[in-house]
Amino acid sequence: MVLVGYSFNNSRFTGVWQGFTWDWYRVLLTGGGGAFPETVGFGGYGVTQALGNSLVVAVVTTGVATALGTALALGLDRVRWPGRAGIEALVLLPLVIPEIAQGVSLLVFFNGVFRLWHAWGGGNLTLGLTTVTIGHITFAISFVTLVVRARLVELDPDWETAAMDLGANRWQTLGRITLPWLTPAVLSGALLVFTLSLDDFVVTFFTAGVGATTLPVFVYGMIKFSVTPAINAISTLMLLASTLLVLLAWWMQGERGNPGRKEWQA
Repeated sequence: MVLVGYSFNNSRFTGVWQGFTWDWYRVLLTGGGGAFPETVGFGGYGVTQALGNSLVVAVVTTGVATALGTALALGLDRVRWPGRAGIEALVLLPLVIPEIAQGVSLLVFFNGVFRLWHAWGGGNLTLGLTTVTIGHITFAISFVTLVVRARLVELDPDWETAAMDLGANRWQTLGRITLPWLTPAVLSGALLVFTLSLDDFVVTFFTAGVGATTLPVFVYGMIKFSVTPAINAISTLMLLASTLLVLLAWWMQGERGNPGRKEWQA
């Protein structure tokens, strides 16, 4: 609340309140002017590039992690195969391992892969948006898998059995029974992953290279010089976007799930 309040402070310094103003949000939208550095606003190159990088990483991460997480949830819940218990344990690892440990391990992994690639005669590979995206996908899959599995356990297996008894094959049953039932959870997991990816700093900090700065890393770079209401304004907008996405995910998981269940039971 203090951060949000001081984003409206009519002063370049956060320590003293000098009145209410919308100027810092105007600076963000127009790129500033006069005494304001142009990289502060969305009209400036720095924050615009950082926002674009964040959106690209978040969108790609959401698409890949949602598809893989949903498939993994179905595989763990509907198929019995060797090593299943080990995979279930691996799914939980990103949720319990400190994020800084994940970031360091990913950095070591990428550096090792790059050295091997170069030793085998490949070109020079460097950290960038691709490595950031891969890093986000590694922890995002777990969230989608858990959300989808929580919904999947509520599905009565007799419905799928009845569909196959009526002549539907496994793919038809999946498309007409299972996936429609899972849709609220899949969308909820996707929104959750998008939010986590958009706000992630630690993993991004260790896996990003030159030109791969995301918005959280950009804000961190600004803070190292000085904390101004412009930084508070950026953080407030990020907080607002994250809160709205989480609330939307919660609504889709809860409110949209119950009507679907009633329709199936009817």
